[in-house]
Amino acid sequence: MRLAHSWKACKDRPRLSPRDHPMTSPTAEKPSILIAGASRGLGHALSAAFVQRGWRVVGTVRDAAADTPLHQLAKRHPDQVDIEALDLCRPEQIAALARKLSGRRFDILFVNAGTTNRDPTQTIGEVSTEEFMHVMHTNALGPMRVIERLEHCVTATGLIGAMSSGQGSIGNNEQGRRELYRGSKAALNMFMRSFAARQADTARAMVLLAPGWIRTDLGGPNAPFSLEETVPDLIDVLLSRLGTPGLAYLDRFGETVPW
Repeated sequence: MRLAHSWKACKDRPRLSPRDHPMTSPTAEKPSILIAGASRGLGHALSAAFVQRGWRVVGTVRDAAADTPLHQLAKRHPDQVDIEALDLCRPEQIAALARKLSGRRFDILFVNAGTTNRDPTQTIGEVSTEEFMHVMHTNALGPMRVIERLEHCVTATGLIGAMSSGQGSIGNNEQGRRELYRGSKAALNMFMRSFAARQADTARAMVLLAPGWIRTDLGGPNAPFSLEETVPDLIDVLLSRLGTPGLAYLDRFGETVPW
């Protein structure tokens, strides 16, 4: 199993263009994606890139009345972008969205969620119970509740995915640090494996994405990669998995990340 490769080789690898993927044919009905957690940052960047590739996007935000980057995207593309309210830490909102979208079908359901504690240098023994509960709820429990309640909205051969992290890999953890964040993403990975085991007879693809260290509010200004160079790779990975049943834990280049 190859786990490392040069950045130059990956950067030089050709990407799929909108016309290269059969689901973005201008003569076909537009494919659709539901992105939970799309108001800004990586979620908004994914939404904008899918719109550019000809997809219809339903993106969720915690406050539907707010003026977020996703709202601006919807104003520019009203025929392609719809906005729904969802705080994935509130089960009643997840249930309400599931009821509202019960008649819709999506080619992809993708849950983008990520937060960390105020001081990520704390060891797990130093983290307060309140912060532990908040990070685990946001990064692991909430995303899985969304997937469990909304998976019926995904087509029989569609894809269900969530944003994980390379720091959620137990096998790759040789330095420690960011212990609560690591643990929350490892929990997400485990829960998704359990979900996939219960879905063993489905034709759907399932993906956990490890996007790398990106310059976002969560990643900070010192991260080596921008959204502009990362998001196209992530979308290529998602599209490449369509039609391939089973769960994969992949980085932005489609390489397997060890559990």
